[in-house]
Amino acid sequence: MKGDYQDLVDEISALLGAPATLENRDFRLIAFGAHDSDDDLAMDPVRTRSILTRQSTAAVRSWFEGFGIARATGPVRIPAAPEAGVNRGRICLPVRYRGIVHGYVWLLDAEPGPDPAQLAAAMEVAERIGVLLAEEAKAGADLSREFRAVLTAGRGWQRDMAVGALRAALGPGSDGLHALVCVAPWTGEIPGSVPGAAAVCAAPLRAAEAGAWSGDGSGDGSGDALPGGAGGGAGGSGDRAAGGQALAVLVRLRSADVLAPAVNAATRLLPRAGGPTGSTVPAGSAGSAGSAASTATATSTAAIASAGTPARAAGVGEPVRGFAGLPEAWSQATAAARAALAQPRLGPVAEWARIGPYRMLAALSADPAHDPATRALLSPANPELARTAEVFLDCAGQAGRAAAALGIHRQTLYYRLSRVEQLTGLDLDEGEDRLLLHMALKAARLRG
Repeated sequence: MKGDYQDLVDEISALLGAPATLENRDFRLIAFGAHDSDDDLAMDPVRTRSILTRQSTAAVRSWFEGFGIARATGPVRIPAAPEAGVNRGRICLPVRYRGIVHGYVWLLDAEPGPDPAQLAAAMEVAERIGVLLAEEAKAGADLSREFRAVLTAGRGWQRDMAVGALRAALGPGSDGLHALVCVAPWTGEIPGSVPGAAAVCAAPLRAAEAGAWSGDGSGDGSGDALPGGAGGGAGGSGDRAAGGQALAVLVRLRSADVLAPAVNAATRLLPRAGGPTGSTVPAGSAGSAGSAASTATATSTAAIASAGTPARAAGVGEPVRGFAGLPEAWSQATAAARAALAQPRLGPVAEWARIGPYRMLAALSADPAHDPATRALLSPANPELARTAEVFLDCAGQAGRAAAALGIHRQTLYYRLSRVEQLTGLDLDEGEDRLLLHMALKAARLRG
């Protein structure tokens, strides 16, 4: 299929008399036309980087998306922006299929530019590209049964059979690097198209995981308070009935050190608090590429905080080569998603390698409220004391920092800590007692 894309890009280049590039909707390069000009201005840093690294930066993506290309149904002209590294204006041909954008064809703009008839002919070729991209995405969605079987199979021959079936279905692509994405909770239909995905399925959450998604997420989204009723003794979050499901996405990677394709796929599956209006943005109104990227990040984070009940979060596991390790990678991705929900600063998309102590805490099966030392503190009656203890321990036991973070007087902090010691019977001057309390507080946050 790669050759088909290249032939179609060459056809557009010939029609318009200018080298074209084709990227998917995550701005990953698929094919590009020959650049044989002696003019040094025929390229700029953005196009050079796209060809050499086969992807664009988040800042460049935000800059171009600000001109409504994701919603456009016809060519979009984008002016040059030297401050963003875009030394040449662009013509973007959206690649769509049945109303859904699957990618973009890019041409460097020049005066007087192609005439309407040439652009119309190029758009017809772009529509043929859209059919191919849609078919490729659909092939990934159609593997949901084989993919789900790998994630849910036990060890031994059952897993071996499931892995073999998925490998055979994916063909040569199964030999490469992949990352697993978990988006949870997932209540809708399986998406028909996820950019960069080799396979997509809905997978059941285990009992310990299901409870984390059935509450109200992270309270007010500030990350300061433990989830409402953390633990709650018998009948708390650890005892909630199993249920619910997550969306699993298997994403192709080019390098174990670059998880951007997986993070991009996860971000697109999370609720968004709005975005470009779809109208063409006048030249100079989109701001710098850097500010556009910051705005996009802030918007995505705000969306997660206001996504409703229950909240939705995403996690990315460590890259794997060979599908035998997918169940372990799924556990990692699920743990990272739970951590992103429990601790908003880790999200909206959390990578397993970056969630710190939650890597270990996610593996704990016992409800921390069942520990006799922490049961009273983690009851719904003492949220303020639990929060005080957590902040104090997060600040490495430094009273001044903890009091400032809590916005209270240091003497008030000391009084609350004495109450914590009375409730728990723990000595906060002892390292092992601090460790037990800190683990219990973080585990309670993780479990929701």
